[in-house]
Amino acid sequence: MAINHTTKAILKALSFDGIEVEASRHLADLKRIDPLKIFYKKADYKIYNGEYEVPVRIFFPNEKAFEYENLKTREHKVMLLLHGGGWATDSIDNYERICARLAHATDHLVIAVEYRLAPEYKFPCALEDCYAVARRVYQDINPEDITLIGDSAGGNLTAALSLLARDRGEFLPQRQILIYPAVNSDYSEHSPFPSVKENGTDYLLTAGKMRDYISLYASKKEDLTNPYFAPIYAKDFSNQPKTLVITAQYDPLRDEGEAYAQKLKEAGNYVEVKRVKDALHGYFALGIKNFHVKESFEIINGFLSRT
Repeated sequence: MAINHTTKAILKALSFDGIEVEASRHLADLKRIDPLKIFYKKADYKIYNGEYEVPVRIFFPNEKAFEYENLKTREHKVMLLLHGGGWATDSIDNYERICARLAHATDHLVIAVEYRLAPEYKFPCALEDCYAVARRVYQDINPEDITLIGDSAGGNLTAALSLLARDRGEFLPQRQILIYPAVNSDYSEHSPFPSVKENGTDYLLTAGKMRDYISLYASKKEDLTNPYFAPIYAKDFSNQPKTLVITAQYDPLRDEGEAYAQKLKEAGNYVEVKRVKDALHGYFALGIKNFHVKESFEIINGFLSRT
């Protein structure tokens, strides 16, 4: 269903620049309100990153009880989820609906990582938290049974984690799903991607907001071209996981996600790319009955069955 003129006018009115961190976090917390929450099967654990304990929450696809320590002996495959929110606003708590739905729809255990947020903890803190959790999970479970997945800033962290894992050589992800990932760092008028200009003012996520998120996350200017900060700046895209990239039509991040997929493909990796027609950035958080969400689960399950 195409976006009509009335909806476009409403979206434009709601699309404004500027991020006030605490207000944005409070707004994100509204997603915690979920009447089905009491039915989610989940368990909390912590995994060390140095002296810091990174909280993780495991969501189970059915009624059976699982213990994290014994995951490697279980039949269910695993998704390691890195949530979005501009590296600054969201959390496991307000991603519970997404995680529980993902577990049920894919018949996977979903392990969600509560990485530390900017601006209190800037790059590379979030990435190192995610790396520490991933290293533990890949030690315990057959890598073929693990899929990395992230949306938006979580897609950024997923792509960066795959590059970092290859370069450090401690484990090698076999499969990743990037949902409208933020893989670039330039959202100015000089951006090489047309979608930043086409979709960067009137569709909720604006180019101005992305500039603010980047500023909150970066520690220094040099970070902006660091491939672990902005994966599209990598010089080597080889030996990356089998990859699914899902983009949204009316998203300023659309073209960079598709360009990243092309770079991976040109380097010899297995890549699938799907653009969800008429969708906005962030649609994956909508209800299970939303047709864009339904389409995305069909795409994800198709990719999982082929890889």
